[in-house]
Amino acid sequence: MGKLNLGILFGGKSSEYEVSLSSAYALLSNVDREKYDVFTIGITKDGKWYLFEGDAERILDGSWFESDVYEVLVSPSYGRRRLGVLREGGRIEKVTLDVVFPVLHGKFGEDGRVQGLLSVAGIPTVGCGCTASAVCMDKALTKTVVASADIVRQARAVVAYSRDGAEDARRRAEAEIGYPMFIKPASSGSSVGCSKVKDGSTFDKAVQAAFAEDGKILIEECITGREIEVAVLEEGGRLTVSVPAEIDVGSSEFYDYETKYVSDESSFYIPARIDEEAQKNASATAAKIFTALGCRGLSRVDFFYTAEGELIFNEINTLPGFTPISMYPKLMGHAGIGYSELIDRLIRSALD
Repeated sequence: MGKLNLGILFGGKSSEYEVSLSSAYALLSNVDREKYDVFTIGITKDGKWYLFEGDAERILDGSWFESDVYEVLVSPSYGRRRLGVLREGGRIEKVTLDVVFPVLHGKFGEDGRVQGLLSVAGIPTVGCGCTASAVCMDKALTKTVVASADIVRQARAVVAYSRDGAEDARRRAEAEIGYPMFIKPASSGSSVGCSKVKDGSTFDKAVQAAFAEDGKILIEECITGREIEVAVLEEGGRLTVSVPAEIDVGSSEFYDYETKYVSDESSFYIPARIDEEAQKNASATAAKIFTALGCRGLSRVDFFYTAEGELIFNEINTLPGFTPISMYPKLMGHAGIGYSELIDRLIRSALD
């Protein structure tokens, strides 16, 4: 069997754009070039798609779109699996893609839109499909599905919309949740727009920060506990589920964007510092959630583990970070699946 044409899709109209660049660089640095001819497709912050043929270092420093780029179009003709690359002089080069790895995080990448586009074109895609991606991106919808399956307890929450205003959100949240509380966009990742609110003095500011990311927000009860993450890999219906990892956020209030990607406040433990029975329960529960939400390929499932020994579901990420410090590849590495092998197995899963 000859090489496959692999499209690596990165960037995007998301507040997690920079995380995507780092994930793409790591992916390009570890993909097996003996198996794949790689076509690197970048999406700018304003949504323009380009084939990038420059040095990968320019993805890491953010300058990739300045040169060596050619606008691309995705053919919607099912089964053609074609990109049209606009070369100099108006010439259109046709490129057939066997599979795409959309290393996109957040809106316009992790929320089913790109998955739907590629599905229409008949291009196999790493990760969850359109429906599961959309449902898992919307934390309120995720809660509804998990609650209906009666799998595990979740934090109590109020859903609020920007059209109703901050005052309506405050009234309902104070009546149903009480302080302290977490306020977060319904559809966002990497804790962007998420705030811990201890009293009414910072409520409006936190609501506006969340509404800046999404017109629909969640206001949740504050759960005190260890932050637990579990990685799930699906291949032909078979699940490989990692041991849980524990995130120690240090002096930070919670595992926010700054703690994840900028500061050196956080540390992690694999496996989590919980007893063996609790570890098994976390892994088994992650598998049930993954299945209930109709996921495929990969996801990272996040929980809280309280001092009383209760496991509480937080959220699921269908395209978790693939940066060198990201937990998904670290957990799979702990399970004996190295980075390059993980890429290959995810691609094979998509082709299945």
